[in-house]
Amino acid sequence: MQRSLRLRLVVCCVALHAAWSIAGDALAAQTDQPPLNFVVILIDDMGWTDLSCQGSTYYETPNIDRLAQQGMRFTNGYAACAVCSPTRAALLTGRYPARIGVTDWIRAKFQRGRLPGGVDDRPAYEGSNKQSVLCPTNPFWMELEEMTLAEALSAAGYTSCHIGKWHLGVEGYYPEQQGFDVNIAGCDLGQPPSYFDPYENPRYNIPNLEPRKTGEYLTDREADEAAAFLDAHRDKPFFLYLAHYAVHTPIQAKQDLTQKYEGKPKSNHKNPVYAAMVESVDDSVGKVMQKMEVLGLTERTVVIFTSDNGGLSTAGNINGPTDNSPLRSGKGHAYEGGIRVPLIVRWPGVVTAGSKTDVLASSIDIFPTVLAAAGIELPRNRGIDGVDLRPVLAQSGELERDALYWHFPHYGGDQRRPHSIVRRGDWKLIRRYDTDTRELYNLADDLGEQNDLSSEMPDRVSELDEQLSDWLASVGAKLPRPNPDYQGEAP
Repeated sequence: MQRSLRLRLVVCCVALHAAWSIAGDALAAQTDQPPLNFVVILIDDMGWTDLSCQGSTYYETPNIDRLAQQGMRFTNGYAACAVCSPTRAALLTGRYPARIGVTDWIRAKFQRGRLPGGVDDRPAYEGSNKQSVLCPTNPFWMELEEMTLAEALSAAGYTSCHIGKWHLGVEGYYPEQQGFDVNIAGCDLGQPPSYFDPYENPRYNIPNLEPRKTGEYLTDREADEAAAFLDAHRDKPFFLYLAHYAVHTPIQAKQDLTQKYEGKPKSNHKNPVYAAMVESVDDSVGKVMQKMEVLGLTERTVVIFTSDNGGLSTAGNINGPTDNSPLRSGKGHAYEGGIRVPLIVRWPGVVTAGSKTDVLASSIDIFPTVLAAAGIELPRNRGIDGVDLRPVLAQSGELERDALYWHFPHYGGDQRRPHSIVRRGDWKLIRRYDTDTRELYNLADDLGEQNDLSSEMPDRVSELDEQLSDWLASVGAKLPRPNPDYQGEAP
């Protein structure tokens, strides 16, 4: 019996060693070649099912589908937050938003009232007497002390370019102050004033995007800028961060594409203007992929495609332009519709074309994965929460991760409420701060989160809640506090 067990263990170890050796050979072969290039495409507010390859029969995304056919699709891909700025900070640093301190979307300069751009003298906590808890005040920028992908790659000779939405602070906190050599259209705005040139409205404009052709569509312009950057930097290692403003509001699209979808049979997806916006994003991805092919860059370029949060779906008092079903709810909310997003990685020679995985992955994993692929050590002077996805991408091993976490200690205007989340395996616990309640779901059996098991499984709730508390303490998360001036009904 013992001999048989030892034999099985030896066989398993040999098999595991062989798998790692194969992956190691593939990855080591990269070191004999010129440095890898990296393209990260981040879409704003794109839902989990907003792609053909993710199940939509209404939206048409042949170029993104082709990217998935050439790479690996993560069916359990997550944004680090259910709203934009925290996810953007997490993607660029590999750190949870709770550790960074950016846990809600950052207000643009024109949204601040009396406060000028470089000043933030608000109290540490805020809230009205209609809210049962006081919430930590979200900062107006990501601190410059954070190390971004651009900064880490620059030390290895990479040229970095940001195109599109930044939303991590005002002047002085723009991409060029965070390691990017080129910044096109990246500013404090969370959405464009208009998707049509000259990209302005009566309140504000994009300060660092010169109008080029009246009526030109913003997504097309971003694609052109990306192609031009690839042309100019084909002969040296580069990092292109194409962070589209689309498909965020305002919901505006080119008229010819909109007409195409007006005549198409509807499904749960049925907004023709939004569908046209999705197709323009797909066209942009196609232009970037084609330019890399023409320049001979495809085989030496890792492409990562994802979204900053779930789709803006009908929830609360929001009538959203998309539908995240079978996931529940959408952007800003703790349910899967708010945080589960498309995630696709293409890496020729390492990733098997057309593969997919149900491994849990998050925005925080992009930073360590890119640095590992570039042969750059992680910084040792700060906590990095993401993990290197290469074992999964090469199908050679498992990730060293027990769980994923989220922390959103804020209220929102459309019934969004302060919460924290832990997902471990198939189990997901949501902690509600305003009501001091817990929700428990088994996502393997209940992807739509319709069956709260918290009352039936108190021990599981206690176990996950304790784990969540330990994590919150470990990252120094700022928690909501009871509001002494609360005048509403008892939570």
